[in-house]
Amino acid sequence: MNDVSTIPRKHSVCPHDCPSACALEVEVLDGNRIGRVYGSKKQSYTAGVICAKVARYAERNHHPDRLLYPMKRIGKKGEGSFTRISWDEALDEIGARFNAIEAEYGTEAIWPYHYAGTMGLIQRDGIKRLTNTKNYSQFYSTICINLAWPGFIAGTGKLMGPDPREMAKSDCVVIWGTNAVSTQVNVMTHAVQARKMRAAKIVAIDVYRTPTLEQADLPIVLKPGTDGALACAVMLILFRDNLADWDYLEKHTDHPHEFASHLKSKTPEWASAITGVPVATIEEFAQLVGMRKKTFFRLGYGFSRQRNGAVNMHAASCIAAVTGAWQYKGGGAFHNNGAIYHWRKSLIEGLEKISGKSRWLDQSRIGAVLTNQADALNDGGPVRALLVQSTNPVSVAPEQNKVVKGFEREDLLTVVHEHFMTDTARYADILLPATMFTEHDDIYQGGGHQYIGFGPKLIDPPGECKTNHFLLCEIAKRVGASHQAFTMSEREIIDWTLQQSGWGALRDLEDEQYIDAQPPFEEAHFINGFHWPDKKFRFKPEWSRVPFAGGKPMGPLVNIPEFPDHWNVIEEANDTYPFRLATSPARNYLNSTFTETKTSREREGEPSVMIHPDDAKAYGLTNGAYVKLSNQRGETTLKARYFDGVVRGVLIAESIWPNTAYKDGKGINRLTGADAPAPFGGAAFHDNRVAITPL
Repeated sequence: MNDVSTIPRKHSVCPHDCPSACALEVEVLDGNRIGRVYGSKKQSYTAGVICAKVARYAERNHHPDRLLYPMKRIGKKGEGSFTRISWDEALDEIGARFNAIEAEYGTEAIWPYHYAGTMGLIQRDGIKRLTNTKNYSQFYSTICINLAWPGFIAGTGKLMGPDPREMAKSDCVVIWGTNAVSTQVNVMTHAVQARKMRAAKIVAIDVYRTPTLEQADLPIVLKPGTDGALACAVMLILFRDNLADWDYLEKHTDHPHEFASHLKSKTPEWASAITGVPVATIEEFAQLVGMRKKTFFRLGYGFSRQRNGAVNMHAASCIAAVTGAWQYKGGGAFHNNGAIYHWRKSLIEGLEKISGKSRWLDQSRIGAVLTNQADALNDGGPVRALLVQSTNPVSVAPEQNKVVKGFEREDLLTVVHEHFMTDTARYADILLPATMFTEHDDIYQGGGHQYIGFGPKLIDPPGECKTNHFLLCEIAKRVGASHQAFTMSEREIIDWTLQQSGWGALRDLEDEQYIDAQPPFEEAHFINGFHWPDKKFRFKPEWSRVPFAGGKPMGPLVNIPEFPDHWNVIEEANDTYPFRLATSPARNYLNSTFTETKTSREREGEPSVMIHPDDAKAYGLTNGAYVKLSNQRGETTLKARYFDGVVRGVLIAESIWPNTAYKDGKGINRLTGADAPAPFGGAAFHDNRVAITPL
């Protein structure tokens, strides 16, 4: 056995789709294997703490079911039957078939489809270079951020905020719309430090009693999609009880008097009827944030899962402007630091090759795209080929019935580059084995913090696994895609990008391990003004003009309320579908990643739905019995689990389990919708009405 004290630890960064982008120390046992993974104490946001699923990453890295060789489909699509082929055979066939499709149908018939299976800038975003160079159909990313980011930017004008390490200097930390204990453990590190050192109070707000709420001083459970009503009632109380900072409002916000007048009807009683939160709890919350000026609002991605999420995010962020919390270290509102990095991505993404003529296809509407709905295709022709990297749409995309039907098309060439036989991989025509983060070079930025980190290759990949960058360069050779970066290594692209973006050379980053990109206090707290021409925080935003990069106005934009409010465009329950369903993240999974590891699956058990015991009894449901959830989009079968930490009429199904884990083989996203919410589209995963039927 290896002597633990002598096992070398190498620096890295967690690559997964999480705002923490944790700094890591990885035990390297030899040239082919890793051991335990630890948080790095050298980076002060991670501060040595990481989640349990990443700590046991060796279980995933060296899993016996990893894909190791290129394969070609020999059975029916979806069966998962393949035969081994060589990389040259696979690449030559991909090139030949892409070229034939381009010749017959044009470049837009090919759609490179990707997302955040890795958050590394090189391995994740290099596929855009192929898209841009070849004028393939563009990928409009909507599945995650499109309702959260615009909602925050609507007030501030820029996606940035106070140093998240300032949570430890707060007198009150409000964790709203994220289950940090399960999904962003570092948030709790700093919030708990504030409690220990400053007697700070922790408020946690979510749609069910999560582990985060269980650690809060003031836990608030509200009905899904009603956050805006809660925020408005809190702000009415702040104005009513002279807890609003009028000096700050007059200097730093637009229309403060008009806004205060707008709120006069948004009473705690009004909000309680909408949210299910007791009036006394709303009053307590308002008094807490009004009296403790150093209140840090940590706003999460739960806002991005409701059709009114942008309005709700904006409303929550407005509270910090009413109290003037932005003025103080340890105060203000924070969602993501994406705007602080000022990357120059021309090598990574081939930005200079964008023609502006290719159509954009909505990521969340892949089901509609592949089933040839004219509106989803932007009145263009069908997609004839998919190149899928770093995502698993047959599991994670909404409207799964349509998604599966589309992937079953025999006239659709599907190339999938993956680690495991995922739901999507089973539909591949050509299936290729991909490297994991320990097996390639990449660079990362934090969303929930302010660090840039380099993740070097630590071990050799197993079998014939190849990097995303390798695959794209090889396809480029075969389809005539010309760009300098297709002839460069990952390290060369990283070095150029760092230098051109003003972050120094790669050798410097390797020496230092991290770059702290946090702007000065005055900039991060908008002390000299917000990022609008008049430098005012916007209570009354022009939603179509919110500077959301890559976004275009869509959805019921004209109906958005001009001031924060409860915007009732959510999918309300009715007589046919009397329950509201949220598909919240499971603690031991990360989207559809880690669903293949034994420990994660054992800890999660099997797919289940949380239901209030009184609701269960009213429907004759016994604890642990199988039930069918259904709506106008589809159905799925899973176990009912009694849980009194939900509001009556609300169901919680923590996910995302593989479709094959469900008794009927139909995953939870058979129930979720793909309609485009305002202002810039999105996917409302926690906004579904359903019926429940005993089996």
